[in-house]
Amino acid sequence: MAALEVFLVVIWGLCILSTALLRWNEVRYRKKELPPGIMGWPVFGETTEFLKQGPDFMRSKRSRYGSFFKSHLLGCPTIVSMDPELNRYILVNEAKGLVPGYPQSMLDILGECNISAIHGSAHKYMRGALLSLISPTMIKGQLLPKIDDFMRSHLSNWDNKSIDIQEKTKEVCIGNPLIKFKNHFTQLYSMILIVPFVLTQHHHYIFQMAFLSSLMQIATNECSSISKIFMPEFFKLVLGTLSLPINLPNTNYNRGFQARKTITNLLRGLVEKRRESEETQNDMLYLLINYEQNNIKLSDEDIIDLVITILYSGYETVSTTSMMAIKYLRDHPKVLEELRKEHMEIRERKRPEDPIDYNDYKSMRFTRAVIYETSRLATIVNGVLRKTTRDMEINGYMIPRGWRIYVYTREVNYDPCLYPDPLSFNPWRWLEKGLENQHHFLIFGGGTRQCPGKELGLAEISTFLHYFVTQYKWEEEGKNKIMKFPRVEAPNGFHIRVSTH
Repeated sequence: MAALEVFLVVIWGLCILSTALLRWNEVRYRKKELPPGIMGWPVFGETTEFLKQGPDFMRSKRSRYGSFFKSHLLGCPTIVSMDPELNRYILVNEAKGLVPGYPQSMLDILGECNISAIHGSAHKYMRGALLSLISPTMIKGQLLPKIDDFMRSHLSNWDNKSIDIQEKTKEVCIGNPLIKFKNHFTQLYSMILIVPFVLTQHHHYIFQMAFLSSLMQIATNECSSISKIFMPEFFKLVLGTLSLPINLPNTNYNRGFQARKTITNLLRGLVEKRRESEETQNDMLYLLINYEQNNIKLSDEDIIDLVITILYSGYETVSTTSMMAIKYLRDHPKVLEELRKEHMEIRERKRPEDPIDYNDYKSMRFTRAVIYETSRLATIVNGVLRKTTRDMEINGYMIPRGWRIYVYTREVNYDPCLYPDPLSFNPWRWLEKGLENQHHFLIFGGGTRQCPGKELGLAEISTFLHYFVTQYKWEEEGKNKIMKFPRVEAPNGFHIRVSTH
């Protein structure tokens, strides 16, 4: 009996303490100058609900507080903006004090020189170095031939096989992942960069394809020898950036931090070996080592951070979009017919062994439309983070210095005023109205932070689709288990049998 009384007293005490903490946190942030919203628990805020509920969290908040509200997410007081015009203003006004505001775990593991975190002259310099690697001239002369050769060779291994399409499309990037990602990290990752992360257990092959393609472009000669070591460490690094910065043994942050050291040592060894040999090589690493602007060269640390950034920000975009494009093509035979027609016309102008060239790629107008519509409907990117460097007025409210602003662009993709019948998969909409040039087009970000690898990613996905739809036919095998994506249903374990025409 006494034990029961003690238990009830403890429960009662915890309830009072919880109520007091919630009340204290609300009073702490209750200022007339701030937008409406609640802050949740001290330190943790509403992070648990945010990661668990994802887009539903945002929709419920908007229905209660409007399109501009406050919360406490990922250990920091945060303003969420869901207004299209306001989002664009925030994205294009970095010079006015709206700089990147990424979580500390990302800054620690990806490096302080990570292009997504720096701003001002440092960002301009690093972005210039990155753009020198993936400019249209580089894609035309060096990257597209490599991509074509890789895709042709890689897809030739799919002949007459039953495959898990989610796995195979990731192979354009890396080897078998040794870590199983958790679905609730999807929302967090989408905040961090202009790139997506659909984290599923069966996404291995397409992911591998995308990672190996990126690694091959960075270090062509060394790709095969370092990929087996690089891959598992890279996955640990990714998970570390998606965790709380608690450096205790066996935490994701600690493993990610150690993986960063392993990858850094590996890349530093490659850079030193390249510098010593002075051999001319046709890859990104060689260009980074020899990059110079205004008599300033990149340091080894700059090069390492850029290489990690290229891998981190590109592989999942290519693999996820490729996988979802195939899912939509399966569901929409007329779209598949039109896409195949465009690519067969290209093949008719060539011999079977001829690669596709830059002119072929630029002629793929419908393919580009399919990729855009896939990115819109599957919502590969939810939004991006900014941080205020001073107290500033936004939308009639005074936002304190150091607060994060979550520029949430997801719902714009489903706005019926911008995209009639928004839940239908209709690539033709991108051909009719030139939506790519509209100011609300934020699929690849906006302002000076627009994704620098946009064209390279489009080239990789277009090349993959070219060989996939011209060389193969496919049929589904077995029963699909349906996995719910926000706003769309996608097969989990989408098994198909691929065979040549």
